[in-house]
Amino acid sequence: MAVEARQLRAVIVDDEQPGRDALRSALRKHADVAVIAECSDGAEAIETIKVKQPDVVFLDVQMPEVDGFGVIDGVGVGRMPPVILVTAHYQFALKAFDVHVVDYLLKPYTRARLRNAIDRVHALRGLGEGGTRMERPASPPATAARVGGEATRDENAPTAEQGYAARLLVKHGDRIRFVAVDSVDYFEASGSYVDLHVGKEKHRVRRTMTDIQSQLDPRRFVRIHRSTIVNVEHIKEVQPWFNGDYVALLQNGEQLRVSRVYRDDLLRPQF
Repeated sequence: MAVEARQLRAVIVDDEQPGRDALRSALRKHADVAVIAECSDGAEAIETIKVKQPDVVFLDVQMPEVDGFGVIDGVGVGRMPPVILVTAHYQFALKAFDVHVVDYLLKPYTRARLRNAIDRVHALRGLGEGGTRMERPASPPATAARVGGEATRDENAPTAEQGYAARLLVKHGDRIRFVAVDSVDYFEASGSYVDLHVGKEKHRVRRTMTDIQSQLDPRRFVRIHRSTIVNVEHIKEVQPWFNGDYVALLQNGEQLRVSRVYRDDLLRPQF
């Protein structure tokens, strides 16, 4: 069973007051993060991080005198808490690799993108989304009723030439909807369920990822993370990220993490 969630103790570092205000306001919407300090320059940040030892640092890159990377050097890469760089510029991403930054938030960022960054920190601490340690599959989130009905396997569905499933039946109350497998952008594990992401819609299936994967054409659907299977036809491009991971950019603008454990399956040439 899940243990009680623990808040991440966060420090915000930004030399501009509007930047600190915006991030603080955004973090208020995430109950698993508590801002314990704010710093307006690099020197102050180094001292604050050493004394308070936060769980995560939201760190601006461009600051006078001591910039974000100077802060990391000042604390020490080995002693630095997990860092989420917050910047409006792409050009620091490669350098961020060298200091093992957890995530790289480009301004302006969405609430969902900030949520992903926070979850990366939780993952480093062995925790699931929202700061809950996952000792067994979690119950479906409270929003389940709002993201579509429960789906079931369509035993009589037509199959592709290779024998793979062509559609799923999705229950919405008393109604049944046919969902073409090829229309699914990606499948995402959620406790004992799997979510089917189809454009702006999401449907929930009470099945395992292994069961889902066994029904899919491996030339079209590739596992890129232990919790994600993606439709490769819906990928626009793949970019390197941190610690050997990649990011898959979908045609609809979504970004999916490609774990280094599965990246070769995605990047293997197809003939």
